[in-house]
Amino acid sequence: MPREEAKPAGRSAGSYAKTTRAITVSVEPTFLPDQSEPDENRFIWAYHVRIENNSNQTVQLLTRYWRITDSRGQVHEVRGEGVVGKQPKLTPGGAFEYTSGTPLSTPSGIMAGAYQMEAEGGERFEIEVPAFSLDSPHQPTRMH
Repeated sequence: MPREEAKPAGRSAGSYAKTTRAITVSVEPTFLPDQSEPDENRFIWAYHVRIENNSNQTVQLLTRYWRITDSRGQVHEVRGEGVVGKQPKLTPGGAFEYTSGTPLSTPSGIMAGAYQMEAEGGERFEIEVPAFSLDSPHQPTRMH
């Protein structure tokens, strides 16, 4: 199971998971204080993704789609081929893991997305990436 890099040190917000067509996508975001510059409105997160194929057929990840929303409601969409330069094939029971990252200009936000997959017979379908929270310790708290 390929892994792009070791998990970064930082503040993890927990794990999120979603299963579509017997393929489970798990995401664990981590705030990276050593790469962030709060005084300059630059907040950096890493997110570790595991894609696990629990179906009975081999599938290949073709494309990715991300919707990144900051705490002001600004939306940034990212589309592209594969993930981290790869279009991995997952055999039944197989998994692929990678780590990537995203910057925000606000101390918090949310990401969600989808991967386009292709089954052995050529059928293409989307699997959901669960929405996950990007929260830093710099987010102001409000009392109710």
